[in-house]
Amino acid sequence: MESVKLHDLRCFDAVATQGSFQAAAKALHRTHPSVFAAVARLEEQLGLTLLNRGGYRVNLTEEGRLFHRRAQLALREVEHLKDYAGQLASGEETVLRVVMGDVCPRPSMLGLLSRFFAEQPRTRLHLDYEAIGGPVERLMDGEADLVFHRANTSDPHLERIDLCEVAFVPVVAPDFLPCEVGSNVTPEMMRPFTQCVIRDTARRPSSENFFVIDGAHSCSVPDHMMKKELILHGLAWGHLPEWLIEDELRDGRLISIAGRHIPGRTESVAAVRRRDKPHGPVAEALWRHIRDSEALRR
Repeated sequence: MESVKLHDLRCFDAVATQGSFQAAAKALHRTHPSVFAAVARLEEQLGLTLLNRGGYRVNLTEEGRLFHRRAQLALREVEHLKDYAGQLASGEETVLRVVMGDVCPRPSMLGLLSRFFAEQPRTRLHLDYEAIGGPVERLMDGEADLVFHRANTSDPHLERIDLCEVAFVPVVAPDFLPCEVGSNVTPEMMRPFTQCVIRDTARRPSSENFFVIDGAHSCSVPDHMMKKELILHGLAWGHLPEWLIEDELRDGRLISIAGRHIPGRTESVAAVRRRDKPHGPVAEALWRHIRDSEALRR
């Protein structure tokens, strides 16, 4: 088979879609004979009869129907390729790599991203999840354009937009402890019980201690949803973000043991990016979108 011309494929698609050579020629702003010749040339190259021309309206043969379906995919891919080349020529990013950290309130962060990318159909969001030291490590290693996570304000290489604060509450399931739960629970009292913690996804893990009681047996999970399930089933205890467990605290499926001995902790969540590297136009637009968001100001 000789090389199929893109022009001939477009003419065939127009005839198949419009139902006649005349309508196809009008849609393509070409002459009737040129469209007719393009489809005939395509059929000859393929060795297939694509159209039944006997009636008032041309109809696809069975081979034509099957070929048309694949031809439409190829034509769409060509259009995507043209758009992609235009983005590259203009310097507009085709992909933005965003990492969401384990402390983020996911519903509000995903809503923020959804509103932005709805207006950026030519740029694809590549979204990953990392925990503890993973988000900032990905950022510093050049594997992310932006992260939503706790930020190290002392690092001169980073800039941040503060978004919200997330309270972490130490909780247990009812009857997890043999004694009555109150605000006087101490770390020594909790040491015999399994504590659930989030695994650090960083390749170079941080030595910082997040809520871990020295000497206690612990089990690790990849995220707070899994951690919540373990605690609800009485397999462990641990700290969970308050936004994730409001219903369970309200109806008694989880019980807070926060007090002066185990006070919990509040984390500041921020959008964070590198200060020491250039950012493309879409990344800059996303940064402005985050900074100016009404939802985040509330």
